[in-house]
Amino acid sequence: MSVVHRLTEGWLVDHLSFINQCGYEICDSFAHPGGATHNTSVTSTEDCHSISTFAATLPSSDAPPYGPGDAIETEGKRAKMRYVFRKEFFDISKPHIAAAPEEQLCQGCPKVCLIFFPFISLWNDMDFLLLFLLILQKRKRKCVFNQGELDALEYHSKVRKLIWEGTLHLVQEGLKSGFLHHTTAKLSCRKNDVPQHIVCGLAELCEMAKQFPAVNESDHQAVCVLEEEASSAEQDLLSCVMENSSDCAKIIVLMGQKYLVPPKSSFLLSDISCLQPLLNYKKKYDVIVIDPPWENKSVKRSNRYSHLSLWQIKQIPVPALAAPNCLVVMWVTNRQKHLRFVKDELYPHWSVKTLAEWHWVKITTAGEFVLPLDSLHKKPYEVLVLGRVQGDVKEALRKSEGVLPIPEHQLVVSIPCSLHSHKPPLAAILAEFIKPDVECLELFARNLQPGWTSWGNEVLKFQHIDYFTLLQNE
Repeated sequence: MSVVHRLTEGWLVDHLSFINQCGYEICDSFAHPGGATHNTSVTSTEDCHSISTFAATLPSSDAPPYGPGDAIETEGKRAKMRYVFRKEFFDISKPHIAAAPEEQLCQGCPKVCLIFFPFISLWNDMDFLLLFLLILQKRKRKCVFNQGELDALEYHSKVRKLIWEGTLHLVQEGLKSGFLHHTTAKLSCRKNDVPQHIVCGLAELCEMAKQFPAVNESDHQAVCVLEEEASSAEQDLLSCVMENSSDCAKIIVLMGQKYLVPPKSSFLLSDISCLQPLLNYKKKYDVIVIDPPWENKSVKRSNRYSHLSLWQIKQIPVPALAAPNCLVVMWVTNRQKHLRFVKDELYPHWSVKTLAEWHWVKITTAGEFVLPLDSLHKKPYEVLVLGRVQGDVKEALRKSEGVLPIPEHQLVVSIPCSLHSHKPPLAAILAEFIKPDVECLELFARNLQPGWTSWGNEVLKFQHIDYFTLLQNE
């Protein structure tokens, strides 16, 4: 299970285990006797991409190692390969920026104590804010706070105690159970540890798709099922929802790069201007998770990915995709302008009622915040705003029977992935608040998960096979 501990304050989540439990086992073909391995693959007329499946039995312990995607020789047995996500991407054993000793969450092991300020529980929000400003003044900060920074300080002063104490309790449980542990020899996974040869050209491929001839919707299927003997042209892949309905993973090859597709998952690879295939899929979703590319200065400077204006985000057709009483979960940056926009403008525009404000808190394997909690530049937490689509009252009551109400404040505490913008899984967490076997959708996704439909112009980014390792026999 991805949930390691569940307390009243929230959840301690194991992101890596969730990925590896998705079932990345390739088992759709047979190896012929005599060592010849049979692969079924269909390649389009152009060399741009193909849909392929690879299968082989796991190698013996004395066999040579194989790279991702390599077929393994067998003798007349059903062929299988199992992949696991590379654990070094979650080896965050030290904070990105260390906090001062008096600001550290954990001191000693296994006992954890709160030592930042002995009487913090007696303070109100304004006391903390004034003290924080006084400390900054003593440090002779050269620039004057702008309104955005003042808003951020005020917000932080309101949520700080909840985040500190809730994380403390969850970290204590993680240390007791052994999921979290103090380390001295291992180093955290830095950017230069990430393989530099992994190239994701999916966004460029979506741009290319805009040049394809327009599709006549009446003549075009809404979904294409990934099968061994199916044929698929470039236009098909980029103009309909791709669905892996089998119990095994599949491999897709796009522009010479291999991507793993987990079982029971579906996705649409497209730009936001080409969302019609998702609407043609004619599914209504009970859960919609959205992680939009918010506009901010760092994104503009780095040119890491394209961003959307607030007006463009409002155009996302959530009402057309949402089932009655749909649970909507929006990832929001710590910029107060964005948070106010979601609660005061975006959700009302979509007929969504705001119910809760949760926080994802990022910690190391030792239970420390990855960044100082009171850092002015970046915080070790991100915000999730949860709401429900308002509609038919009877339908809403029917769908809410037997499920828990959404709590106003909860924490999702996890060791983050070192890959940029790889969010923690929410499926097991949200299961408490929805009925089983509902339809779930993630918008602006960069990875896939079983039982979900995912959409984005980089929807397969973290499914690249180089992020995985072929599991050998133990």
